[in-house]
Amino acid sequence: MLNYKMAQKSRTKPANSQHDDQEPKHHKHHHVLRSIPLFLLIIYTITSMQRLLISPHPPPLLLHLDQETKNNLQADHHKQSNNLALCSSLIDGSITDVNTVLCCDRSHERTDVCYMRGKIRTDHNTSTILISGPGLDPESSIRAEIIRPYTRKWEAGIMNTIDELTLRPAPSDSSHTACDVVYAVPGVVFSTGGYTGNVYHEFNDGLIPLYITTERFKGEVVLVVLEYHSWWMTKYGSVVEKMSNYEIVDFRRDRRVHCFSELIVGLKIHGELTIDPHLMPKENKGINDFQALLNQGLTPSNPNHFMQPQVSLSLPLPQEQKPKLTIFIRNKSRVILNLKEVIRACQRVGFNVQILNPKRSTPLSEIYTALSSSQAMLAVHGAAMTHFLFMQSGSILIQIVPLGLDWPAEAYYGEPAKKLGLKYMEYKLTKHESSLSKEYDSHDPVLVNPLVITSKGWSETKKIYLEKQNVRLKIRRFSKVLARAHSHVCDTKVL
Repeated sequence: MLNYKMAQKSRTKPANSQHDDQEPKHHKHHHVLRSIPLFLLIIYTITSMQRLLISPHPPPLLLHLDQETKNNLQADHHKQSNNLALCSSLIDGSITDVNTVLCCDRSHERTDVCYMRGKIRTDHNTSTILISGPGLDPESSIRAEIIRPYTRKWEAGIMNTIDELTLRPAPSDSSHTACDVVYAVPGVVFSTGGYTGNVYHEFNDGLIPLYITTERFKGEVVLVVLEYHSWWMTKYGSVVEKMSNYEIVDFRRDRRVHCFSELIVGLKIHGELTIDPHLMPKENKGINDFQALLNQGLTPSNPNHFMQPQVSLSLPLPQEQKPKLTIFIRNKSRVILNLKEVIRACQRVGFNVQILNPKRSTPLSEIYTALSSSQAMLAVHGAAMTHFLFMQSGSILIQIVPLGLDWPAEAYYGEPAKKLGLKYMEYKLTKHESSLSKEYDSHDPVLVNPLVITSKGWSETKKIYLEKQNVRLKIRRFSKVLARAHSHVCDTKVL
């Protein structure tokens, strides 16, 4: 560095030099002649590099390095694939013969799930779960894992609101920390934060993934909840109790040290309001089995009611008995503006009509009782559609689909309802049946080409089609759908 600075200094011209801007003429030709060899050397170098790159037989060393790199990458990929398969098998319970392990399956686009086996202790003060055991220490190659145990990991905004947990090998000086509670059964850690409060998300992001993850334990599992809400347990306690035989642990408020030998952190999820039997371990349970669990939890006075997945029986409906249709109504957006006319239309085709307008405080058992005894359900697209899970197989679900909501209507409710065994029907609004026709020109893309709007993203879709739209059905057109629904339930009675 010293020599470089000295060289720089020797080439620096005096500040008052008269030659700062102009070089003496007699030196110019000399500099040109000196530049020619350098120019030729550059051309030779470029030509040689081109030959090297296009040569069909590159130097052995280059070939060896490329192959070595390729082999290393393939080995790393193979190792990662094996580790991922092992971790997934541990989570599913298909592999059990391990002593101490900490691993995470982060391969799913919706959720991360981690697995721990060893001497496990909770530390609520630092939001940490510690693990120790043979071959596992802070200096080992096993790194700490950070996880937010919620099933919408692609939504960065909502995931940032979920409490974070750190899973790591225990420091050597904490190896003798006393356990306040020791469990002889595994634990499952999950969050009831995020979108909890919306019934669709309570089932899709919470209860169904909880069933998928815990079903193999047959109740012999402890549930550890982040962001515990007492109202959530009040609402779903009778269902949750069917998944666990033990008292729920409130991770934040329970200051005791809870000790496990096996722990799953995070929940598995298969799709929208559904369970894929092929992805379930051992017994290939499906969404009908989850519904059977709901039925058990919501009808405690009659434990044999709907204990098995329901099967529709084709029996004629007695002439004197009218089928019951339950209508869910909305109060803020996507409101049925001509509700009285809709009710009369339902009655004219032969339905007994029941109206439901549930609040957060409405006991889930009341909604269950209403729907489990209904042959048909009618609702405008929205979270309340989730209650189709309470309906018997073979019943009819009629979804009123406002403008711009074709895809979510089918993906979130139509397809799941069909997988449950319901007869799914939809009534898609014309632009004249939408309140948006009063706010936009008749040729505006909002009315005639909703794809232009929805392609801008969910926030734009939500702002226009979910939050600003009400519906006014054309009764004559809608009555045709009702007539088909009535004909179906009269031909097929679900017992």
